[in-house]
Amino acid sequence: MAHQKISAGDVANYFLFKGQEEGKTITNKKLQKLLYYAQAWSLAALDKKLFDEKIEAWVHGPAIRTIYLENKKYGFGPIDRKISLKSIPQMSSDVKGLLDEVWSIYGKFDASYLEKLTHSEAPWIDARAGLEANINSENEITLDSMRSYYSSVLDKASAAKEAIE
Repeated sequence: MAHQKISAGDVANYFLFKGQEEGKTITNKKLQKLLYYAQAWSLAALDKKLFDEKIEAWVHGPAIRTIYLENKKYGFGPIDRKISLKSIPQMSSDVKGLLDEVWSIYGKFDASYLEKLTHSEAPWIDARAGLEANINSENEITLDSMRSYYSSVLDKASAAKEAIE
């Protein structure tokens, strides 16, 4: 099946819908981290980028500028836009499966925990090399850095699983 084009906004709406469905709030900061992990794991597990928007290494972690600006009015509070399932484009089963997996792993954490997690991982750290902690940045977290780092995490997890079996 050919990979259909989806945007970061489509993925954002999917996560917001999942949150609504489960009664979980999602802030702009948390949404940014979910989008980052969706892109990163798509590169590592499916060997394809999920969306075209670039991810920047901001002070509070990975961010997509257009999504941030769209939800900026909510500040640090929950995004309370109601999302209908009809507003989310049809996705292939592998993409939907990946997004559900990202949601099940990362969706239970709050934005601050996810920020700390991204701050401990090479793609964000490398993109901010040489910058003070509180300095704004438009530096891109590259697709290659995400693919390389998360593929390595996946390889280690697979090796560990094989060792146990």
